[in-house]
Amino acid sequence: MPVRSQARRARPICGLSLLAAFVVASWLPGLGHASTVAEQRARLPPPATCSDPIAGVWKSHSYDTRFRDWTIFTLEMNRVSPGRDEFEGRITNHSWLAEPHESSPPPCRGELRYVISMDAEGTVVDGHLNFYGVGTWSLDDVPCGSWNMGYNLDHFSGDIDADLLEFQTVNNDGGRAVNDPVVFRRVHCNNGESGEQGEQEPRIAVAPPPFTPPEDAARGGCGLR
Repeated sequence: MPVRSQARRARPICGLSLLAAFVVASWLPGLGHASTVAEQRARLPPPATCSDPIAGVWKSHSYDTRFRDWTIFTLEMNRVSPGRDEFEGRITNHSWLAEPHESSPPPCRGELRYVISMDAEGTVVDGHLNFYGVGTWSLDDVPCGSWNMGYNLDHFSGDIDADLLEFQTVNNDGGRAVNDPVVFRRVHCNNGESGEQGEQEPRIAVAPPPFTPPEDAARGGCGLR
């Protein structure tokens, strides 16, 4: 496939071309599919309860058996202005080729692992949220393997379940992703708000040093007895 933004995540799979892999997955029921919603949900950290029902940092964690890759999407959503259901932010995709049990990146063994990001915008209309990449994408890191492909901008659309604190979406990128179910959970709030249950950055409390009395005559100039 051409190395353009319209050629998203095309890659060889177990010696098969992308086209052959697509045909096999299409004709053998149950062979190729993304993680189920329940499987994705089980991998996510506890949600952060924030004052804003939408703004914050949302994460997903899914596996696609067709392409044998894991993907963690991160959505950073910020309101354009208070009271308006318009958002701006960023989408980051961290993916790696691996086996179904390798939900964390394994040691580098030559198979592709990459991090891609893009600016993003979003709107809410009648309770339905669209959040999608705009402009151009950026190849941020390739810790393993080599990148020689293009990438289509991601477009997530769906509703936020206020009870489960999830953004239940499908991804359509005009290429590989066609109504792919992706479940996001908010893990951080915005504006320094910590949230009640969410994953938080570790913080180290640094106490000031104790008061040290002046050195007496018994000590030398370097504090040595």
